Amino acid sequence: MWETEKTHTLSTYKLGLDYAKEQDQLDTLSDYRNQFHIPKNQDGSELIYLCGNSLGLQPKTTRSYINQELEDWANLGVEGHTEAKNPWLPYHEFLTESMAKVVGAKPIEVVTMNTLTANLHFMMVSFYKPTKERYKIIIEADAFPSDKYAVESQLRHHGFDDKEGLILWKARKGEELVRYEDLEAIMDKHGDEVALIMIGGVNYYTGQYFDLKRITELGHNHGCMVGFDCAHGAGNVELNLHDSGADFAVWCTYKYLNSGPGSLAGAFVHERHAHNKNLNRFTGWWSHNKQTRFNMRHEFDQLAGAEGWQLSNPPILSLAAIRASLDIFNEVGIEKLNEKSRKLTGYFEFLLKQLGEDTIRIITPKNPKERGCQLSIQVLNADKALHDKLTKAGVISDWREPDVIRCAPVPLYNSFEDVYNMVEKLKEILN
Repeated sequence: MWETEKTHTLSTYKLGLDYAKEQDQLDTLSDYRNQFHIPKNQDGSELIYLCGNSLGLQPKTTRSYINQELEDWANLGVEGHTEAKNPWLPYHEFLTESMAKVVGAKPIEVVTMNTLTANLHFMMVSFYKPTKERYKIIIEADAFPSDKYAVESQLRHHGFDDKEGLILWKARKGEELVRYEDLEAIMDKHGDEVALIMIGGVNYYTGQYFDLKRITELGHNHGCMVGFDCAHGAGNVELNLHDSGADFAVWCTYKYLNSGPGSLAGAFVHERHAHNKNLNRFTGWWSHNKQTRFNMRHEFDQLAGAEGWQLSNPPILSLAAIRASLDIFNEVGIEKLNEKSRKLTGYFEFLLKQLGEDTIRIITPKNPKERGCQLSIQVLNADKALHDKLTKAGVISDWREPDVIRCAPVPLYNSFEDVYNMVEKLKEILN
């Protein structure tokens, strides 16, 4: 695609619009931008959309994928479950192989179902098994609020104090990024009290991508379960969930997986749990044996693998939108996307650094292996007014309190020229 990964350093890049345009011409994935709807200004010009970390853009094929199901519903009614062009009964299975590739898992380990925090709760029903002695949960101190709310409610549900039972993996004073040695120290001190480590795979605020395998091995060595919320990781980084050894993971599909606002989520359960019918879980008819599911008189018969955590028949229109995006991912491959992402985000970092560290501070890790495409930017003495000015200038990013602008140049549809123009607009506002 470009130079080898080893040359993806800040010294690789050059200043000037011509260089950005040249990189776009060299980019073998640049045509994929044309497969997405890019939001526009009132004058018809394209906005600089760097907000895929909050909501991914719509693939142009999404409409036809959904329309196919609408037509089959209109023409077939209930018979669409078996007679539709893409029969609805097994529809979620059409996504499984592609989704497994995106998150680095085996097909038996992955299912698309429910929404993110619902899946997190369902996973904790199975993998948070507290006792009087071992009941505490570890999360990162600056986890996404929904994760914190969910684990606190699980502690309360099991009769524990949600403050005493929650251990926060904190960054050191004056730092934003957490350190593994501090997590190791927590486990050395509290390991025999911890039932579950539940970490965001990529931290929503800093963009720090955690070493999932290292954390999993640490947790397992101390006898506790380990899970990850990969909402900011799925479609962004190579998660390698199977190789990580994690017990479970959950993620949404509306960010980097471009499935539309509030769309269905994904769940991973490691294959070592695939056939364990003794794991406590909530069940419903869609986790029942497919062969006898519609013989309503049968006793419950647990499906193997991640499918065995389903409850209800899934919403087909949402699955269709996810399938439209996953077909693009399947065509490109997460490895090629990551290769471009490292180059594109590295270029973004290079340009921001030209503004001077006395003006701009990037709190996302410098090491490309410890981040995805997102950069979290702090601007000296700035408040949300700066973000508002960027928005008026045609740059769509997002603001997170107290002082961070998150920008995510997404490799599927963002260009080097996007990144160049964003930094030029920021420079104009600061001047």
